[in-house]
Amino acid sequence: MLQLYFFPMACSLASRIALMEAGIEARYHLAHIWTKKVLDDDSDFRVVSQKGAVPVLVLENGERLTESAAVLQYIADRKPELGLAPPPGDLDRYRLQEWLSFIGTEIHKGFLFPTFWYKDDASKASARERIWQTVSVAAARLNGRDYLVGDRFTVADAHLAWALMLLRSAGVDIAQWPELVDYLARMHARPHVKAAVGIETQLWKKMAA
Repeated sequence: MLQLYFFPMACSLASRIALMEAGIEARYHLAHIWTKKVLDDDSDFRVVSQKGAVPVLVLENGERLTESAAVLQYIADRKPELGLAPPPGDLDRYRLQEWLSFIGTEIHKGFLFPTFWYKDDASKASARERIWQTVSVAAARLNGRDYLVGDRFTVADAHLAWALMLLRSAGVDIAQWPELVDYLARMHARPHVKAAVGIETQLWKKMAA
């Protein structure tokens, strides 16, 4: 059975969504991204991954995958018939990789990471200056489209849905982009997305209490 190390409402939420959309059972281990402890047994999360970051997907043979783009594509390829990722060689496969990279670098590490982690105001201000243009790129892509890639839900949508949810927490009001408001509503209407968000929201509330 696959195992996913996650932190509630962190980028690993996209991996949970992908696993649930694929109908793949997994064991979930809560890893605290600040204390670097696995809450199951208070063990050192850095033993699982030297990066000390989520997601970490442990395969049946014990090998470990890190980085959302890799983890999400691996999950999708476990159930190719579901179309969570276009097949290798298809141009849309490269579109998928394009969007996974864009979300991971320009929204996650370019804005969300400095906003939630950096303490100096200058770094936060610099990230905030760029985010409007970055989000506008995603909005333009979704103008007249239901999904980021092709005509169906893919793991890129799982990744973007997570990012848009966190943008709100970071003080970015996506209401100025109607395409993104409608898109996020469609994502939340998906039963597996709704269930995954519900699980992690409850965990987050318990940790914050």
